[in-house]
Amino acid sequence: MKFLGNVFATVIGIFVFCMVFFFGLLFLGAIMGGDKDTVKVKDNSVIELDLSKVTLDYGGKVNFKEFNYFETKHDGLIDVINAIDAAKADDQIKGISILNNESQLGMAQSKALRDKLEDFKKSGKFVVAYSNYISQRDYYLNSVADSLYLNPIGELEFKGLSSEILYLKELQEKTGIKMEVIRHGKYKSAVEPFLAQEMSPENREQISVLLNGVWNTVVTDISKSRNISVDSLNSIANSLGARTPELALSKHMIDKIAYEDEYHNAIKKQLKVKEDEDYKTVDILDYAKKVATSAVDYSVKDVIAVVYAQGEIQGGEGDVNIIGEGAVKRALKAAREDEDVKAIVLRVDSPGGSALTSELIWREIEITKKDKPVIVSMGNVAASGGYYISCNADRIFAEPSTITGSIGVFGMLPNMNELGKNIGINAEQVATHDNAAGYSLFEPVSEDFKAFTLESIENIYTTFLTRVATGRKMTTEQVDAIAQGRVWTGTDALKNGLVDELGGLDDALKYAAKVAKIEDYRIENYPEYDKKLEDLIANFTGISMFQSREALLKEQIGEENFQLLEQIKRANQLKGVQAMMPFELKIK
Repeated sequence: MKFLGNVFATVIGIFVFCMVFFFGLLFLGAIMGGDKDTVKVKDNSVIELDLSKVTLDYGGKVNFKEFNYFETKHDGLIDVINAIDAAKADDQIKGISILNNESQLGMAQSKALRDKLEDFKKSGKFVVAYSNYISQRDYYLNSVADSLYLNPIGELEFKGLSSEILYLKELQEKTGIKMEVIRHGKYKSAVEPFLAQEMSPENREQISVLLNGVWNTVVTDISKSRNISVDSLNSIANSLGARTPELALSKHMIDKIAYEDEYHNAIKKQLKVKEDEDYKTVDILDYAKKVATSAVDYSVKDVIAVVYAQGEIQGGEGDVNIIGEGAVKRALKAAREDEDVKAIVLRVDSPGGSALTSELIWREIEITKKDKPVIVSMGNVAASGGYYISCNADRIFAEPSTITGSIGVFGMLPNMNELGKNIGINAEQVATHDNAAGYSLFEPVSEDFKAFTLESIENIYTTFLTRVATGRKMTTEQVDAIAQGRVWTGTDALKNGLVDELGGLDDALKYAAKVAKIEDYRIENYPEYDKKLEDLIANFTGISMFQSREALLKEQIGEENFQLLEQIKRANQLKGVQAMMPFELKIK
């Protein structure tokens, strides 16, 4: 037995040694690989604007303190925009090609990129686009091109915007699984699908106003680029009048019907490259990395810190997909204590989430404002908790299509009392005091519990109103009139006082420089996320540390099924009172 024990111990020891050695080699490879030279751009090159891997504003910085290892990603939208800005003055770059683009960017992000491409064209360099099939989202971006090509048997999707919400009241009744909901705000429809079987007039009203506001921004920009009237564009959308290449060409929605090889030959002609030769290209993310790692002038002392808050507000450390108080508070503290930082821009892209975490971040901004100006730049969405962490800034910028507001709160708990009855489960409780048991999954919600929860909801809603009223210099009555959980576009939010100006991150930076009274400055991006060994291992096993844990699942079951699972998961994981956007809007 002793012999077998020794053999077993030896095997275990060898296994542990091999695992440590293996991950040690991987880690060493990561460090060695992190210093690779960036791409070398050749003369007469064209940037290929592939956005398939670009989803977030900020790629992120991570710090593995256990190994003293630090990494910065340069695959965020801000990196792409900076790269295009640099390419405008780069003599080696002659133009930009948007080839079969499949963008996942939101509408506000697409507008920011579109505006930067418009600015790039002022240099006299070309922007051209080719697609086998053009989705409506991609057409908004591609329509900025000097020449827009479509495959002879391709299609163009241009049909207007819509939103679909699943209502689950009857499903709950049939299954016995019910979501207990307590809310404040007649427009707080994040929980409406659990309370009704059809859409309320208030929810239909706000979604209609929102979609029309976003659509007006889209068609106004397309109208300017394509020289087609807004009325004509709306007529085309109503009749699907550009669905085929021939129809799209006749309506001036595209410039040429051609195959991809003909598209490349046209580029070669512009570059004066022979048809039997390849023209030189550089991927946008490779070029972005080159710009990010070589274009910063560190001799410039003054700094504007950009702190990115993107994703749902869930608490904890956070990462590029989740806003946690850990990383954000640490970033704000570091920026205000850095003597070189003269102003801070908080870039918010969030539908909201935990009310408690929102309050913690709000407090850190309040502390920071005493030392340095804090300006907010809103991205695709800055709603509910996303607006909570924005409302006390010195100035707020939003894109016209930014979804914002949604000032309201709710609480939601799953209850399986009816299911328990149906399948023979009975929960019995013993307690020392009236409210000791609290909430039970298998017992009906007591009136006392509902009353206490509603009290908490009302307290947080009142606090939310007060925070907004103080930050926006309004009365609580004025805020309440435009609150109640209702969402607004950036354009409408400007009219009702929730934001100060329409504009993107560039505009927020310019304003920050103005109030800080600086002319020459460099930008420092925050936050830095602290990671552990298990995060590094997850990265090497195929799921990036910059992605959600569900990345592989999404690949296996598809985007639509994954989103349905995510909605169920979020409903089950909600803890505490939520300041969350009333619905998830997917614009196609």
